Amino acid sequence: MNAPAGGAATWPTELKLDKDKRVLTVSFDDGARFALPAELLRVLSPSAEVQGHSPEQRVTVPGKQNVRIVQLEPVGTYAVRITFDDGHNTGLYMWDYLRDLGENQEARFREYLNELSEKGLSR
Repeated sequence: MNAPAGGAATWPTELKLDKDKRVLTVSFDDGARFALPAELLRVLSPSAEVQGHSPEQRVTVPGKQNVRIVQLEPVGTYAVRITFDDGHNTGLYMWDYLRDLGENQEARFREYLNELSEKGLSR
């Protein structure tokens, strides 16, 4: 992968899907490496379908504990489109977003579990 013009602070060197297609490992040029569960990527998809067009429209997505990734498709030099086995594929995961998910994975997943609990939903 070539670095984008302007030198983005976060640049991936490798995207690797595990054999079960449940974990995407993202490695960055500064040595950071994050194993991101497909469930987390799916329920925090940056798509309008999940995020809405404002914070009030954001959707809590239940029932994705066993979701798998079926395809990774580069989008220009700035993102990857992830297709999940439930058919969802409208989120463009920009490199900075993947980095943020990696760095804040535990807190983001805890928030998600709390939302599920508050709404009476399950994984």
